[in-house]
Amino acid sequence: MRIEAAVLRTSDGPFVIEPVEIAEPGAGQIRVRITGVGFCHTDVLPRDKSFLAQPPIVAGHEGAGVVESLGPGVTEPEVGAHVLLSFAHCAACENCLDGHPAYCRTFFQRNLTGTGLAAGQPVTDAGGEPVASRWFGQSSFATHAVVDVTNTVVVDQDLPLELLAPLGCGIQTGAGSILLALGVRAGSSVVVFGAGGVGLAAVMAARVAGAATIVAVDLHENRLGLARELGATHVLLGSDDHIPRQLRKITGGGAHYALDTTGAPEVISGGVESLRTTGTIGLVGAQTRDLVLGPTALAAGKNVMGILEGDAVPRRFLPQLIQLWRQGRFPFDRLVRTYPLSEINAAERDAAGGVTIKPVLLPGS
Repeated sequence: MRIEAAVLRTSDGPFVIEPVEIAEPGAGQIRVRITGVGFCHTDVLPRDKSFLAQPPIVAGHEGAGVVESLGPGVTEPEVGAHVLLSFAHCAACENCLDGHPAYCRTFFQRNLTGTGLAAGQPVTDAGGEPVASRWFGQSSFATHAVVDVTNTVVVDQDLPLELLAPLGCGIQTGAGSILLALGVRAGSSVVVFGAGGVGLAAVMAARVAGAATIVAVDLHENRLGLARELGATHVLLGSDDHIPRQLRKITGGGAHYALDTTGAPEVISGGVESLRTTGTIGLVGAQTRDLVLGPTALAAGKNVMGILEGDAVPRRFLPQLIQLWRQGRFPFDRLVRTYPLSEINAAERDAAGGVTIKPVLLPGS
């Protein structure tokens, strides 16, 4: 079947909209017509020449759409169902069975190589050459995607699919890190480093959790203004001096919890310094440099926790976030700005420059 996709051809080049061929879904798979897909910083990791996934690749891992066809043996979701797409996992290893699919034994191979585990690729270009198209098991920067059934979350058909698309990764990661992985308690203090889509989802979740002090730290004043509107009790410019000292003062001796969404080692080390005794910092930002902590940085019971996908079970957690949104308690829609898929390069620039917090691409528009 011929479709359109945004293909990243080279590490330093633009995304190119081009016709490609997509295979029919195999056993345990479905084909989804993509109506919206979030653009995330993770989608530009293949630009790093040392990263697992390399061009040519169709990225995109926050897809939402309508089921068009079923592979052999698939009975659910039905054709016509509205689905959100999340990360790939095996659903059979110890961690998956224990309710931690983000720590699937084969998570990195399934999600971050661009090729997955199966031989061959479901997408070929006009010349018949394969294009990596198993990014997070979906590669949804396209009009259609072939995905495993286990990647999907069925949602009510009265919901705006294009708005819900970012729930599948970025929003899930921020909110799940606070509510599930860190288990933030009512009355506690939380510091969030980076007020992009993931960080602002964490701010909203901290308010849902009942945190008494919520501090957002970012380099963009417009993001900090929005963070205040979404639940932050305090904000700090990341360029200010003595950030750890200011945070310890604001939180009365150090934060109970911190979340780093930047991946910057200097921010993470400052976050550790900002914790109180027995405090915990969660790390969700993609780190491209070594993190070095001093010999006493983790003294007094401080903890560093790596977090993937908020440690969420998407089929349980995403409906909970949608319910909170329906109640007006988790207004993630305020982060979203839509773009036609053809304007993907503008969306990348706007996201990198802080102009747009969460771009959502609309294939076919």
